[in-house]
Amino acid sequence: MKNLAKIVFLVIVLTNMNLFSQKSQRDLDNYRNPDKRGINVFEAPKDTVLAPFKDVYVRMGGASALQFQSLSHSNSGAVALKEIGGNFNLATANLDMDVVLGKGLRMHLRTYLSSRHHPEPYVKGGYIQIDNLDFIKEGFMENFMKYATVKIGHMENNYGDAHFRRSDNAQALFNPFVGNLIMDAFTTEVGAEFYYRKNGFISMIGISNGKLNQDVANPDTGGASFLAKFGYDKQINDDFRFRLTGSLYNTGRVRTSYLYSADRAGSRYYLVLEPETATPSANFRSGRYNPNLTNQIRAIMINPFVRYKGWEFFGTYENATGKNAAEADNRTATQWALESIYRFGKDENLYIGARYNTVDSEERNGDNIEISRFNLSGGWFLTKNMLLKMEYVSQKHSGYNAASIFDGGKFDGFMLETVISF
Repeated sequence: MKNLAKIVFLVIVLTNMNLFSQKSQRDLDNYRNPDKRGINVFEAPKDTVLAPFKDVYVRMGGASALQFQSLSHSNSGAVALKEIGGNFNLATANLDMDVVLGKGLRMHLRTYLSSRHHPEPYVKGGYIQIDNLDFIKEGFMENFMKYATVKIGHMENNYGDAHFRRSDNAQALFNPFVGNLIMDAFTTEVGAEFYYRKNGFISMIGISNGKLNQDVANPDTGGASFLAKFGYDKQINDDFRFRLTGSLYNTGRVRTSYLYSADRAGSRYYLVLEPETATPSANFRSGRYNPNLTNQIRAIMINPFVRYKGWEFFGTYENATGKNAAEADNRTATQWALESIYRFGKDENLYIGARYNTVDSEERNGDNIEISRFNLSGGWFLTKNMLLKMEYVSQKHSGYNAASIFDGGKFDGFMLETVISF
């Protein structure tokens, strides 16, 4: 309750700062809109013309999501599974704050008000985005800054393109499915990213401290993570868009990386293939796979995206190599995902889609495991801020030893999700 009171107080103070001067137009410069217009937007766009700066402007927004789950699961029977049935999951909520501090200068902050792992509010992260340097001197490096962007903060790392389409707790409007990928690459670290975009080409280099939880104790556990992305994104004509990017994430000497376990919001598939003692908050990664590569990770991701009229294709190839601190040799995990979406109806307010996702990985105990998932999905945008979607999911596990809860493990069934984002 103390955390909630602090957040409410902060919201009231910051809202009142600009209560009487806020304009009715909520669109910002260099900003991915949180509604239907933000679909298939990856990095925040680079606007060529910026609005004149008059005063600090606070944009308050947020999202909420609720699912009805009807899934069944089974395994070989060596380890008993939690009994589950059809019902509603915990409603999740986000609070977003975007503050215009100057011409081309903006702060973003996201707070999870309610999530599967943390029913109490906590800050996901935030950053400063710099697209113009007039705050230093009017016209300073303006020709260079037409194409450059700098982000600094404790923020979501821009590794790969899949994280732009995933559900981020309650912000599930950009995800055409209910669940994220099996091996869900997502982490928040303190760092900086530098972008340069021109004539469709995208380049980014970044560095972070490689730590999910920030503190000054145990200094030998720190280090640096390096990120890079290069690609091309072009609207060829009115009907056809093509994007292709390659990304790198390298932890260097970081002792414990959370690249595949940092999402504290939790997965959408509650309590699937979990033991009888499991609870939704403690066992919050149900249905996902964490390869436990916590030391000296080198991960690459390649993402093609093609859109022709109402049809779009998005692909993911990912290869991660690393080890646990107690291991002598590296292990490898490989992921593939193929998505096909067709959008139709008035203003493309309807869509149907399918996704096939596989992971092959070497386990610490020597098992060579494989996980496959198939999704069918359909969605209806009631308004640009409201989405109703339904999904059929089927996931299977193989290659696990007889003592594992995942031996012969599988789950399938239907998910219904409603999302509001503004």
